[in-house]
Amino acid sequence: MPEPEEAVATAAERPMLEVWLDTFRDTVVDKITGLSEVDIRRRLVPSLTTVGGVVKHLRWVETGWFEYLLGARSGDTRRAHPRDWEFTVQPDDTAASLVAEYRAACARSREVAKDFALDDVVPHHEFGSVSVRWIHVHLIEETARHAGHLDILREQIEVL
Repeated sequence: MPEPEEAVATAAERPMLEVWLDTFRDTVVDKITGLSEVDIRRRLVPSLTTVGGVVKHLRWVETGWFEYLLGARSGDTRRAHPRDWEFTVQPDDTAASLVAEYRAACARSREVAKDFALDDVVPHHEFGSVSVRWIHVHLIEETARHAGHLDILREQIEVL
């Protein structure tokens, strides 16, 4: 079976964007899978960044861009909670609950996006407007960047 990037190497744009985004979404889930509840909270860098916190943040990234901005056409990706809250694993958060919430947000994102063409444009509070294509590319970039953070955190956890 070919790797996702091989499967879409000559695909049309939409399937290519969707497969790349799903590939990085899967990587995020892979990086938290199998870690203990202690490990998902372990701070290995000076910032609030933890494995659990990154997954929690990415859940809200999905919600902000697809559900709030695209689905609700709110023009706004900002959430009512403080940004640091997204990176803070609460006592009742578990690896399983964070993965379930992230997967549910990704499923909602796919559901919202399917009703729009890549060239469709929605208002954005900072940029004026963005296309659905731009949202996909931005989510690929952000999810891949955070998957890289998770690679490093997971590596540190496994050598401790």
